[in-house]
Amino acid sequence: MTTIKKYSCLIIISLCGLLSFHNGHAQELNCIVTLNYNQLVSQQNTDNANLDQLRSVIGDFINARRWTNDNYNPEERISCKININLVRSPAQGVYEGTAQVVATRPVFGTSYESVILNFIDRNFNFSYLPSNPMYYNENTYSDELTQTLAFYAYLILAVDYDTFSKLGGNLYLQKALQTANLATGVNPAGVPAGWNTTGGDRRNRYWLIDNLNNQIMLPVRESMYSYHRLGLDKFTENPITARQQVMSMLNTIQQASKGMPSAVYINSFFDAKGEEIYKIMAEASKDDRQKAFTILSQLDPAKTETYRKLIR
Repeated sequence: MTTIKKYSCLIIISLCGLLSFHNGHAQELNCIVTLNYNQLVSQQNTDNANLDQLRSVIGDFINARRWTNDNYNPEERISCKININLVRSPAQGVYEGTAQVVATRPVFGTSYESVILNFIDRNFNFSYLPSNPMYYNENTYSDELTQTLAFYAYLILAVDYDTFSKLGGNLYLQKALQTANLATGVNPAGVPAGWNTTGGDRRNRYWLIDNLNNQIMLPVRESMYSYHRLGLDKFTENPITARQQVMSMLNTIQQASKGMPSAVYINSFFDAKGEEIYKIMAEASKDDRQKAFTILSQLDPAKTETYRKLIR
């Protein structure tokens, strides 16, 4: 962990009266996994016993593994969730569904958890049999479930580190990209939908990591640090400056969108931050509220009616 991150997290916990003392170091992620397979109940290929076990297997894979060389105390672990919804089982041990991946980070001086990642994976498809243990090596492709979970572990780390130091997530973005490249190279004639680099759908995990590694998005990633460390973390002591950081980030994203229209990362950003930005800007000056509405309604039109409250 960076010094500033350790310092921030520990102060937050102390202020909330939750600071405790632990021996040793914990893994980086504290991930809650939910697995819904109600839609599979009537399908003949479904093995409920396997699926009941699968939720624990996924949680153990993510939470018990060391993904970095940094030392984390238990209270510093990154809070995240993976909500899996299985909708089809075309063969024994083969599953198709969706997943929502959410990660949060604490805000200095408050008990508030800010969402830093909210991504809907529409192609969470994999095979699983209890007889085949999950084995991960970052230099090889083992199976679709293992590769996908490792990808999200690195992605969560990258986004979190970016909020505590400028471009602090570079190493983990590279690891996530390597994970994606390994998956696309397994069978070029039939790349799984979640990693597909061709076709009209650019909302999958491959394009998400491609966006984040693109130079056009570099200023947006730099703004993630300013938004959180200079904005949210200082909001209670200087809300005016914090709102300035929010506006600065909106302007940065607006510029990036011109070079990369309909980027999946920008959509994902507003899924994570849209409601938060609205609440922050709701008490801003009339001029700033108007500026925020103009940008927000352009970049995140699905929430236009929510944003419209800024100018009423």
